[in-house]
Amino acid sequence: MKIFRFGPKGQEKSGVIINDKKYDVSASGIVYDEFFFGDDEKQKTLENYIQTNLDQLQEVADEVRIGPPLVRPGKIVCVGLNFDDHVKETGLQQQAEPIMFIKANQSFNGPQDGIMQPNGSTKMDWETELCIVIGKKANNVTEEEAMNHVYGYALINDISERAFQTERGGTWDKGKGCDTFAPIGPFIATQDEIEDVNNLRVWLKLNGELMQDGNTSDFIYRIPKLISYLSQFMSFLPGDIISTGSPAGSGMGKTPQRWLQPGDVIEYGIDGLGSTTQEILPFSKD
Repeated sequence: MKIFRFGPKGQEKSGVIINDKKYDVSASGIVYDEFFFGDDEKQKTLENYIQTNLDQLQEVADEVRIGPPLVRPGKIVCVGLNFDDHVKETGLQQQAEPIMFIKANQSFNGPQDGIMQPNGSTKMDWETELCIVIGKKANNVTEEEAMNHVYGYALINDISERAFQTERGGTWDKGKGCDTFAPIGPFIATQDEIEDVNNLRVWLKLNGELMQDGNTSDFIYRIPKLISYLSQFMSFLPGDIISTGSPAGSGMGKTPQRWLQPGDVIEYGIDGLGSTTQEILPFSKD
């Protein structure tokens, strides 16, 4: 199943994608929140509603805004330097264990909404990534158990402010958790929709120029390992997000380096998880 949300900000409705067409299923009463992702019965209710009402479902027009595919994540945990080519382009060293950081919930953003340049930003960057949506609570799970805790996958962009991240002291978080810096979507695909999560093209274009062109086959740490490892340090709850890292091609890794500016447009996607286009916006307090 592929689920998405549509409509004005703060008023999004639930939808599903069937044979590449978007349908409104809000009359089912199902909301894509933490209770949905952790409840098999709610998921079955949605499946039954679709089967029963398939001929009556209203199609969602292409011009309607697509919002984030879930109401809110409990937390957004990211893994850094999980592609060897990205490690090399940064000039950093691969660590003995996965690098992790957390994005603030205010970074959560829709796939068609603008990405705001922070006040004082000079080195704003992109990183296209696959993210995991947790379905069942995961606490100290083994690699063999890990996939039982996954609801599905989505497209995310780990937007960064590299000067904040690397030149202002402290941890990476201050350059990773800025408002709008975690756009997710256009949809969440359940595991059965993806034939091989370890063989998906990951790409991004900046103003029409190809910047990233990698593949999840180059993960250093694959998904079961990441879930098992991260769940040693905190519980993951239904609706939580784990972002799995980005291939080479970020602005920081270019020669000369490339940084996002207001008016720039990024288009990016992952095989099986859709694509989206977003504009970089100037800073605003609103």
